[in-house]
Amino acid sequence: MVQVPTGSGPDQVSAAPRSARRAPIPRVGRERPTGSNFELYSWYFFRVSGLLLILLAVTHVVIMHVVNTVDEINYDFVVDRWNSPFWRGFDWLMLILALLHGLNGARIAVDDYVRPRGWRVFAHSVLWSAAIIFLIIGSIAIVTFNPEAVVTAGR
Repeated sequence: MVQVPTGSGPDQVSAAPRSARRAPIPRVGRERPTGSNFELYSWYFFRVSGLLLILLAVTHVVIMHVVNTVDEINYDFVVDRWNSPFWRGFDWLMLILALLHGLNGARIAVDDYVRPRGWRVFAHSVLWSAAIIFLIIGSIAIVTFNPEAVVTAGR
């Protein structure tokens, strides 16, 4: 410890360490938000879902367009594929990730470019409503697909 004058008199000194005597450094810019960590988790989700979507999309393209030709992909191909819970889960995961990834990107664009609060709330409501509707329709198609019902109804 270094003894330095305290400023109240020539003979008065302080035995405080130097770090305790420094004035606090003023912060510049915005203060750190004290609310939820939604934006942080959104940022991480964007990166992770993007990587997973690359893997899922490349696998989808290879199976649907490289391994199998256009002539082989028909209703029977989809029936054979969706008889496996793995492929239903694969397609459902791709649906979920693509919808949520796109929703997150659109939400960020709305936050960046739509300034009036009312319009921003309206745009977010439209985005969430569309995502929920497409998620429900896609999930119903994947989960309830029954090839026997289609074959017997067509005869």
